[in-house]
Amino acid sequence: MSNGFETLAIHAGQEPDPVTGAVVPPIYATSTYKQDGVGGLRGGYEYSRSANPTRTALEEALAAVEGGVRGMAFASGLAAEDTLLRTVCRPNDHVVIPNDAYGGTYRLFSKVHERWGLHYDPVPLGDLDAVAAAMTQKTKLIWVETPTNPLLGIADIAALAQLAHENDALLVVDNTFASPYLQQPLALGADVVVHSTTKYVGGHSDVVGGALIAADKGLGDELAYHQNAMGGVAGPFDAWLTLRGLKTLGVRMDRHCDNAERVVDLLLAHPRVTQVLYPGLDEHPGYEVAAKQMKRFGGMVSFRVDGGEQEAVDICDRTKLFTLGESLGGVESLIEHPGRMTHASAAGSPLEVPSDLVRLSVGIETVDDLLADLTQALG
Repeated sequence: MSNGFETLAIHAGQEPDPVTGAVVPPIYATSTYKQDGVGGLRGGYEYSRSANPTRTALEEALAAVEGGVRGMAFASGLAAEDTLLRTVCRPNDHVVIPNDAYGGTYRLFSKVHERWGLHYDPVPLGDLDAVAAAMTQKTKLIWVETPTNPLLGIADIAALAQLAHENDALLVVDNTFASPYLQQPLALGADVVVHSTTKYVGGHSDVVGGALIAADKGLGDELAYHQNAMGGVAGPFDAWLTLRGLKTLGVRMDRHCDNAERVVDLLLAHPRVTQVLYPGLDEHPGYEVAAKQMKRFGGMVSFRVDGGEQEAVDICDRTKLFTLGESLGGVESLIEHPGRMTHASAAGSPLEVPSDLVRLSVGIETVDDLLADLTQALG
């Protein structure tokens, strides 16, 4: 019997505790485990860097909701990304990345892995011809964010998977913005899904984490080997919090989307707003692809304003319910200026974002209150 998304999020990897019947997996706050004789591992556990039952529950649940064969939970999204890159790539290899990638991902490529000998090219992933032209015999990965951060660009996952595989490369999809509830990259041909579980999966701004989910057992085993060897794993309490967040992802995402659509309507009608970036708009260049591969269009909205950078910064300072802060995907609404905050590391690079851009993470508060707050902040 196949189960739906919400059922998997609540039950996969989360059988009641066999000793007590506890319906929530316990927090196994232990570093080591008694062995049944030398080399006799009870349940496969020996040391919590290698495996921990709380983390196992999260990893099995993440694999289930993404439709993968193996999930791995990390201390942060960037720890997951670093492990993936060092597993799959070698010095002198090449990666195609989005031309508006998350600033932390760009920093990982430009300041860390480039020194290690990994080459990359930022490309507009919505342009398949441009992606094909950027690929070389040394290209190991096409790295996709869809929607992208913060410009909410859309890439065709199925088409890019075909292009990657025709060139003996892998397709990696950062599914953080969409969440597994709204988008299933592995079903569209991706090889690995990346998450910052800090965001929508955790959903409450109270835990930092990351994840990899692999479509193939061999690749999954190789990633898990490097996860253990490199050690950037999720701790048991972090795994427990993330698992708790995952249980309500479906109902939260429905409200995030409902509220975001109302916010978009307000912004479209406001005279101070010069452009609204949201994949659910008919005029968005990626609308048809997004409608094909996403269940709905998400809770992230970006917009540009007249008055330039200073006005964008002032709007961020004037909101009262929208909290000025980095990150996204929590139950509370956030506002930020990407150029000075999350994407400051991309300043002066091909990934530099417009200075008049404001990014919203629309939360699940009463939507009329959010609309009133934005109205007063816009002036």
